[in-house]
Amino acid sequence: MRGIYSSVTDIRRKVFTEVARMAYEGTDYSHIEELPYKIVPGEVERYRESIFLERAIVGERLRLTMGLSLRPIDQHAPLVEGVEESARPEKYYEPPLINVIKFACNACPEKSYHVTNLCQGCLAHPCKEICPKGAISIVHGKSVIDQEKCIKCGQCANACPYGAINKMERPCAKACGMDAIGSDELGRATINYDKCVSCGMCLVNCPFGAIADKSQIFQVIQSIKKGDRVIAAVAPAFVGQFGPDMTTDKLKPSMKLLGFDDVVEVAIGADLCTIEEAKDFMREVPEHQPFMATSCCPAWSVMAKKLFPDFAPYISMAMTPMVLTARLIKKEHKNCKVVFIGPCAAKKLEASRRTIRSDVDFVLTFEEVMGMFEAKAIKFAEVAAGPELTEATADGRGFAVSGGVANAVVNAIHKMDPDREVKVMAAQGLQDCKKMLMMAKAGKLNGYLLEGMACPGGCVAGAGTLQNPVRATAALNKYKATAPQKYAVESKYEITLNLLHE
Repeated sequence: MRGIYSSVTDIRRKVFTEVARMAYEGTDYSHIEELPYKIVPGEVERYRESIFLERAIVGERLRLTMGLSLRPIDQHAPLVEGVEESARPEKYYEPPLINVIKFACNACPEKSYHVTNLCQGCLAHPCKEICPKGAISIVHGKSVIDQEKCIKCGQCANACPYGAINKMERPCAKACGMDAIGSDELGRATINYDKCVSCGMCLVNCPFGAIADKSQIFQVIQSIKKGDRVIAAVAPAFVGQFGPDMTTDKLKPSMKLLGFDDVVEVAIGADLCTIEEAKDFMREVPEHQPFMATSCCPAWSVMAKKLFPDFAPYISMAMTPMVLTARLIKKEHKNCKVVFIGPCAAKKLEASRRTIRSDVDFVLTFEEVMGMFEAKAIKFAEVAAGPELTEATADGRGFAVSGGVANAVVNAIHKMDPDREVKVMAAQGLQDCKKMLMMAKAGKLNGYLLEGMACPGGCVAGAGTLQNPVRATAALNKYKATAPQKYAVESKYEITLNLLHE
C-alpha cells in the first residue's frame, strides 16, 4: 500500500503533525489528552464501530510517536503518563520499536484457501484430485475445502482452471519476510522480536493501521528548542518525497525553517561506503571467502546474520552510509547533534546500537519530517531556493534503489582494476533475500557480490516514505543525472575514510 494515501495514512500524518506542533509550541504537554478529539472530531464514527475506539487508537499512536510505550489494555493509565520524562532530547524510545496496537487489530485469519462462487463445478475437478490430504469434496456439484484437513499447500488453487480458489492471508504476515508475525489467544497479531528485523513492511501493509513504530520527533524538536546545533543528514531517497514544490534546491532552506542548522547529503557517506566495500571485495573474494554481501541495509544484514550465522563474516565490514556521514559531520562540527532523515524504519534500530549511538543522535523518516513541515505550516512553493547539494556522486545517490549499491561498488572496482570481472546478484524484499542466501549456501554464488534490500524496490520504497515507489525512482534517476561527474575513488574520499577510522 506504499504510495496510496488512505485513511490510515491520513491518521498517521495527523498524529505526526500534532505531536510536532505540540513540541514546537508548548512546554505544558498535558493537553495531549485533547489531541484524539482534535484528530478524530465529532460524534459519529468514520472508520470503526465506535468513535471512542477510534480515539483510543489515536491516543496510542500519539504515545508511540513520542517514543513512549503502549498502555496496558487491562489497566487504567492516563495518556499523558510519562510524557514529561519523554520531553528531553536525551530520551530515547523504549523498545520494542515496532508495536501492535491490539485493539486496532482485526484479528485477520492466518493463511487459508477458500473456494469462491467462481467455481464452475467442472467434471474434472482437478482441485480434488491433486489434494494430497483429501481435504476437498464435491457438494452439490461444487468444491468444498475441509479446513481441518487442509495443509495450505496451495496445489488446489494452482490446479483450478478458473482461478476459483483464493488464498486468504493476513497482510502483515504476508509482508513479513522473517515470518515474525503470529497470533495471540484472541487471534490478534503478535510480533516475535527474536525474528523481527524492524524493516517496517508489516507497518505499511496493515490495512487497519494496527501496527506502528516509535518516533523521535518529540526529542528532535526538544533538542532544537534547547539550542543544540542539530544537523540533518538526509538520505538521497528524499527526492520527490515531499511533493513537486519541494525541489532539490529548496531542501536546505526548508529544513532550516524547521530549526536545523545545516543539511548534509548521506550520499556522501554512500560514496565512502562504496570505496570500503570495493576494497573489501577485491581483497577477500575469492581468496579468503566465497562471496561478499553488502552492508548498507540494516534489516537485510541483520536478517542474514540471524538466519545464516555462518555467513556473518561474509557481510562487508564497511560502515553504513548513515554512520559514515554522521561521523564525517561530527569530525567537522564538534558538539553537534546528527539527525538521520530517510525512508527506513530499520535505521532507528541501527542507530540504537551502543556502537552507533555516539554517531547518530536521532532518526526520523520522511513521513515524520513531513509532520514537522505541516506543524510549522511551511509551504514549499513560498520557500526561496538555496544552493544545490553537490558533494555526492550519481553512484552514491543510486544507493536508494535496488541494485544501486552493487552498481556503485562494481564501478569503483572497475576504476581501480579495469580487468576485474565482478559477478553480481541483487535481491529486494526479505523473502527474495533469503532465497538468494540459500543459493549462496548451496555454493551457486561463489565469487559474487550480493546486494540485499529489505524493501521491495529499495530504499525509495521504505516504510517511512511518502510517495509511490515508481514515481520516487523516476525522480531519483533525474536527480542522479545532476550529480557532479566524478568517481567515488578520488583521493579525498580515501583520506576522509582514514580520518573516520581513527
